[in-house]
Amino acid sequence: MASVDLRENLLGISWVDSGWVPILNPSNVLEYFSERSNPFYDRTCNNEVVKMQRLTLDHLNQMVGVEYILLHAQEPILYIIRKQQRQSPTQVIPLADYYIIAGVVYQAPDLGSVISSRVLSAVHGIQSAFDEAMSFCRYHPSKGYWWHFKDQEERERVKPKSKRKEEPSSLFQRQRVDTLLLDLRNKFPPTFYQPKPGEKPVPVEVKKEPEVPVETVKPPEEREMKPAAPPGPPRPAPQSTPNKPPPEKRARLQ
Repeated sequence: MASVDLRENLLGISWVDSGWVPILNPSNVLEYFSERSNPFYDRTCNNEVVKMQRLTLDHLNQMVGVEYILLHAQEPILYIIRKQQRQSPTQVIPLADYYIIAGVVYQAPDLGSVISSRVLSAVHGIQSAFDEAMSFCRYHPSKGYWWHFKDQEERERVKPKSKRKEEPSSLFQRQRVDTLLLDLRNKFPPTFYQPKPGEKPVPVEVKKEPEVPVETVKPPEEREMKPAAPPGPPRPAPQSTPNKPPPEKRARLQ
């Protein structure tokens, strides 16, 4: 269990030796990686055996076990070192990769660790969203469920209200309003008016119009009956003209 915990912790740590950073190059990067203070370096590897026997790195191909090789170099800032298990001169099994950026050594995470981290981050975000949503949920037997956002109400109070742009009135609207105001002024004339701003209002003398006498309408019984006009002379009856038969036609004598 201790080895598993140590391996998991290596994904979150880094190591650097500032004395080596200015002189790092592909020829000495493995020597830099094999420093005793480096937690990523395995002391039981074949590189340590070759180093103790003062042999070249070419002898690693003839050995069996764990070894470190320089996989990629991009001078002067990036170097990639691979840890692998050698079983024969032509067969190896990759175990881990390490990258050195500006002299700082990191362990590259494996695919399982990347997927696990992404899934954990997604689940944590979803769970946090549900917890926050449940904090705004309210329930009452008579009302049921509803949402109550306190932060939103505070933001709306602090947020300045934007003034709505007034639309210009049309000619018909202006004329109609002027007509209504004039009618109201005639029906309810002002009792005071102010000559200038700041001065005392002066009462207005309202001229009373003379009242028009109202004619009383008498009931139909009291109305006087007008005398009927006297009868005139009788009109002569139209003379009927007798109907005469048409003249007879006579034959002419030759």
